[in-house]
Formats: sequence, structure tokens, C-alpha cells
Amino acid sequence: MSELYGLIAEFDSADDLVKAAERTRSAGYFRFDAYSPFAIDELPEVMDLDPPRIWLFVLVGAAGGTFIAFAGQYYALVINYPMNIGGRPFFSLPAFVPIIFELAVLGAAVCGVIGMFVLNRLPMPYHPVFNHPDFADSSRDRFFLCIEARDPHFKLEQTRDFLHTLDPLEVTHVDT
Repeated sequence: MSELYGLIAEFDSADDLVKAAERTRSAGYFRFDAYSPFAIDELPEVMDLDPPRIWLFVLVGAAGGTFIAFAGQYYALVINYPMNIGGRPFFSLPAFVPIIFELAVLGAAVCGVIGMFVLNRLPMPYHPVFNHPDFADSSRDRFFLCIEARDPHFKLEQTRDFLHTLDPLEVTHVDT
């Protein structure tokens, strides 16, 4: 017998899903997720989600690219192979700027993509909600709200009764 992952409720519209998420949060549930065929701007605020931290990955990538570009050019042109051309100084920051900029952008882009995969926990070839028979409709025209069994307030019968008060099309259990 498989272990219970949670209870999932199916809704007909985005407004119903937002109202259900708002009531779920105000009822004290913290471990729940909403699934929809498109982004709903109100959901992150209603669900009280943390702001995205992708900016941190991008910042680290840009800083790393800047450092690598500066250090590489400085080592190559000042320390390892200095050339006196026309009496110019070995270290000339304006000449370094284009390479520094390009590697900063490259580092930010690469770390941004890596951060997107890490923060979204991708690739995710399996998730327990995929077991719901109608979950494929979440990419077309249905909206789902799943309360996980590991939520501190989760009690099977009380949570099922609560989900029924939200007027869903149906409430079913999700196994792992």
C-alpha cells in the first residue's frame, strides 16, 4: 500500500482557485500548492510565498564573470607577458572593460539558468500529483489545489471536509 501524499481539489476557474488558496491559507495550512494552466498573479501573494531568489544566482554569476575577466586580463597583460607599446601603461582599465562586461553577462546568464533549475527543482520526472487521473487537465483548463499530508494541521477527515467547503468539482486523495 502506498503512502498518502495529500488531498487534491479540482476547480473550474482561476478565481475559484485563488479564493480556495486564500481560505486554505487563512485556515492555517502552510504546505499546499496550486496548479494552473497559466500564471495567476494573485497566487504567490495569497499563498504567502517567499519572493524568488534567482537574483542571487545572477549576481554571483556576474561577479564571478567580472572577477575572472579582470584577473585573466591582468595576469596575461601585466604579470605574465607585459608589452610596452608606445609607452602606454601595462594596466589600462578602459581596455579591459569590454571583456569584463561580456564575461559578466555570460556568467549572469549561465548562473541564472542553473539557478532556475535549482530553485524549481528541475528536472522533476515524477511528482505524486501526477497520479491524479485528471491532473493532465491542469495544463489545459482545470485548476488544482493540493494540501500535503505533512502539513502540521493535516488530519484526513477534517481536511477533506474543509476542502469540500471550498466548492470544488471533486476532492480525491493523492498517493506517493
